[in-house]
Amino acid sequence: QVQLVESGGGLVQPGGSLRLSCAASGSIFSISTMGWYRQAPGKQREPVAVITNRGMTNYVDSVRGRFTISRDSAKKMVYLQMNNLKSDDTAVYYCNENRLGTYYWGQGTQVTVSS
Repeated sequence: QVQLVESGGGLVQPGGSLRLSCAASGSIFSISTMGWYRQAPGKQREPVAVITNRGMTNYVDSVRGRFTISRDSAKKMVYLQMNNLKSDDTAVYYCNENRLGTYYWGQGTQVTVSS
C-alpha cells in the first residue's frame, strides 16, 4: 500500500523560503513520476512541479526559477525547495506519485505566505 507523508509546511513571510518533504512508503519509486500539487481556497488543485524517475523536471510557469523539485531514490524522498515565496503561493501542498497512470496522494501540508 502506497503512503505519502508530507512535512515542512508553515507560515512564512513574503520573500522567505520553505522546504517541503515527502516520504514515500510502499512506493515503486524507480518507475514513478513524483510531483507536488497545490490547492488554494476556492481553486482547483494544480500541478506545481514534477520529476520523472530519470530526473527530468517540469514546473508551472508561476514558480519556475523560484521552486526546485528533487528526489532521493535511496531514501524514497521527494523535496520541494521554495524560495522567494509570494502570497499567491498560499495553499495546501500535496505530494503525488504517478505510477504508470495511477495516482496516489498524501494528506497535504499547509503553506501560508503572509506578513
